Amino acid sequence: MNPLSRNGGVRARRAGLFTVAAVTIALVAAGCSSDKSEETSGALEPGQLLSVQQLRGAPVLPSAARSELITYASQNAQGDPVVVSGTVSIPRTPAPEGGWPVISWAHGTTGVSDICAPSNDTTDGPAHDYLGGVDETLDKYVADGYVVVQTDYVGMGTPGGHPYMDGGTEANAVVDIVRASRAIDDSISDQWYAMGHSQGGHATLFAAAQGAERAPELDLRGAVAIAPGNDTSATPQYLAAGTPEVAPALAFLPLILLGAEAADPSIDADSYVTPESKPLLTAARNGCVGQIRDVIGSVPVDKAFAPGADIDKLVTYLKKQSPGQLTLTVPTLVLQGTADVLIAEPGSKALVQSLCNNGSEVGYKTYAGADHRTAVPQSYDDVEQFFGALQAGEAPAGLC
Repeated sequence: MNPLSRNGGVRARRAGLFTVAAVTIALVAAGCSSDKSEETSGALEPGQLLSVQQLRGAPVLPSAARSELITYASQNAQGDPVVVSGTVSIPRTPAPEGGWPVISWAHGTTGVSDICAPSNDTTDGPAHDYLGGVDETLDKYVADGYVVVQTDYVGMGTPGGHPYMDGGTEANAVVDIVRASRAIDDSISDQWYAMGHSQGGHATLFAAAQGAERAPELDLRGAVAIAPGNDTSATPQYLAAGTPEVAPALAFLPLILLGAEAADPSIDADSYVTPESKPLLTAARNGCVGQIRDVIGSVPVDKAFAPGADIDKLVTYLKKQSPGQLTLTVPTLVLQGTADVLIAEPGSKALVQSLCNNGSEVGYKTYAGADHRTAVPQSYDDVEQFFGALQAGEAPAGLC
């Protein structure tokens, strides 16, 4: 089955939502007003809520009293306004004094095409095996009285390319959806936490470094990064070596190339691949990670990169996305499974040490035998305790 057809109904249902958002941006850019939006000037503010409709289907968290599919304004890598989609799940429990605290969840790698967006998930969708499992854990936080907001990231579920692993745009999307959510219900607090897994762990670290400055009107209390994506700048040279052991990592080649192109249009993804490896880009543009892996076997490992491809330019861009250079502004917990083969434990430990050396307050805990995905549910109790301490105004123990 064509993965695009799985989401035909969802995409049709969302068409009106994105049309409203696109019209809003066009009108605002022209300095006009619309009865479908509150804008009356030419300024489109990051975090501005653009459109709302009821969320349905697989992305709905069962413990939520309200589930909304939204679009909101954020910024791309060039600082230009863009429409971003995401979801807002509001608890059934009565709001405490000051409102429900917010968890802004950043999802792990699903792909770069629109059908891989969490808000576009269906029970038979190409990324549901990952998203469905994560949602089971996120639902527990809603049941505990947190508003859970989930960005799709820039360019996933909305027009434009997705700047995969671009720290700045990830952080923008994670922060701005918190701002947008507060326009939905005035019982949503200004207190919030950044949290994510894998690619989303990378996004979380950038949000922990930049979020307080980006949204000073909000109260960012802390962050949790589970198996966070780290420095990918060595990946191009690794893949360019063309030896047999690089084959499993080929799944990340089109994501890195298309992500870099979306962030920096001077990086032309197609110029980096050979005719033999171009099916990887095609699969990434039209499917999700599973569809990319399906074509890896047909790509010769020594034909991944085109002769003369400007790998140095790509590496220079990727180095700027390394989270190890950040100084985090809030207490942060990094959690890691010891059996994780995608994000290896030694790399996360080294990342934590770099963050500590930069003056960040970071805690680190591992889960024996947990792999990349199972670290998410296993982290629940520790995250609850960490957020609970911060919510109470206490300093969590064990931070560097």
